[in-house]
Amino acid sequence: MSNANSWEPARPAVYPLAPLPASALAGVRRRRIFALLLDLILVSILSFAIFFGLGLLTLGIAWLFLPPLFPFVAFFYNGLTISSSSMATPGMKAMDLEMRLTDGSRVPFLYASVHAVLFYLSLYLFAPVLLFSLFASDKRCLHDILAGVIVLRRA
Repeated sequence: MSNANSWEPARPAVYPLAPLPASALAGVRRRRIFALLLDLILVSILSFAIFFGLGLLTLGIAWLFLPPLFPFVAFFYNGLTISSSSMATPGMKAMDLEMRLTDGSRVPFLYASVHAVLFYLSLYLFAPVLLFSLFASDKRCLHDILAGVIVLRRA
């Protein structure tokens, strides 16, 4: 079936037009928490390695001028891993999760990076906003809704 206004075939909607099977959202909140912990560990290790490596290369001078690298590493870590073909960070892969746009397509780099920025802002500025997912039937957090993404179990 094709769209009358274009030559491309219509893509089936994953959400919100088509109801998601219960298995796609089963245990997503718990798995996201564990995936986040794994990803925080990985981003911290990467940030420290870059900071330490640049310091060694410049004989310690870079340590005086380098800003905290964690936000920059987290921005690119999330953007590059989620926009890749696996559609997940290493932590999300370990927990059998993937992130998609609400129409079911792959998340572009910019959306994935903005999603990460919104998450870290909500985490550091007002963490109780993360409880929004407890009241959402699709288990999406507020930063998921603002970024236009949904986290699902892998099929």
